[in-house]
Amino acid sequence: MSTDPKFDDLHKQLFDEGIKMRRAVVGDVFVDRSLAGGSTAFSRPGQELVTEWCWGHVWTRPGLERKQRSLLNIGMLMALNRAPELAAHIRGARNNGLTELEIREAILHCTIYCGVPAGVEAMKTAEKVLDELAEKGEMPRELGNKVV
Repeated sequence: MSTDPKFDDLHKQLFDEGIKMRRAVVGDVFVDRSLAGGSTAFSRPGQELVTEWCWGHVWTRPGLERKQRSLLNIGMLMALNRAPELAAHIRGARNNGLTELEIREAILHCTIYCGVPAGVEAMKTAEKVLDELAEKGEMPRELGNKVV
C-alpha cells in the first residue's frame, strides 16, 4: 500500500479486484503460495504492487479478453525465459479457455521469434503443466500423446 493514507481506498479497491482476477486466472494455490512467500515486511509491498497494478488494473481493463491476455503472456514469458511464471500462465491460459492446440501453436509461433532453446523450454513447461492438470483431474488432456 501507499505510504500516503489518502490513497488507501484506491489501493484497497485495486487489490480486491486484483486478487479476484489473479485467483480466477492462476488459481488459489498459486496465489496463496505467492502471497505467503511475499509476506515479509521486505517483500509484501512487491506482492501488493503485482496484485494491484498487474491484476487489478491491467488485467481488468477493457479491450482484450482474458484469453488474449493469456496468449500475450505465454509469448512474453517464453521470450524472457521465465519458466515458473510461464507454468502459472499456462494454467491460467487453460482457465481462460485456451485449448492445448492454441497453447502449443502459440509456443511454436514464438519459437521462431524467441529462439529454439526458449521454445524447447516452453514446450517442456507447458507439457508438464498440462499433465499435472490432467493427473489432478482438473482438466483432461486434449491432445495427449497423439500427433496432430
